[in-house]
Parts: sequence; C-alpha cells; structure tokens
Amino acid sequence: MSSSFRAFLNSPVGPKTTHFWGPVANWGFVAAGLADMKKPPEMISGNMTAVMCVYSALFMRFAWMVKPRNYLLLACHASNEAVQLCQLSRWAKGNGYLSEKKGEASSK
Repeated sequence: MSSSFRAFLNSPVGPKTTHFWGPVANWGFVAAGLADMKKPPEMISGNMTAVMCVYSALFMRFAWMVKPRNYLLLACHASNEAVQLCQLSRWAKGNGYLSEKKGEASSK
C-alpha cells in the first residue's frame, strides 16, 4: 500500500470513521432531491422541503465547526441545500406564492 493511501485510510476523517461514512450516506438526500426534480410541483411537500433546508444549513455549520473540519460533510449538505432550495422554489411557484395574485394584478 502506498504511504499516501495508508495516511488517508488512517486519518481522522478517513473511511474508518463516521466523519467519512456519515457524509457518504447523506449523499442519498442529494440523489433523492435530484430524482424528485422530474416530479410535478404538486408532489412536493413544502413542510418537508423547508425542514430539509434547515437541516442542511445546520449541518453545514456543524461540518465547519467540528474538529477536524469535515469538508466532505460540508460539500454534501451544501449540495443538498441547493437542491432543496430549488425544490422549495418549485413548490412555491406551483402553489402561487411567487407570483402576483389575479386580483392584485387586475387592480393595478
């Protein structure tokens, strides 16, 4: 085994730790969000998507503050935050929250 691979294997954020496997498992959230992009906005849960946004924001901060810094977890949750914000905007547009109401548009 090369010394650099051995160093990675035994590092505090290597594959023998939860600092590695936690983010790997969390990439499933990103994959699920990307797969849901093909679904109609009526299928999106606004509450759950908002919760996922808060969850990812909190864990981005955790990944930055924990010692040693967990860049893999930070990247995972930053990606999930982007996907969930996109989903939240699709949900809001689909439910008319991001457009003028018909009554307001005609009165102007």
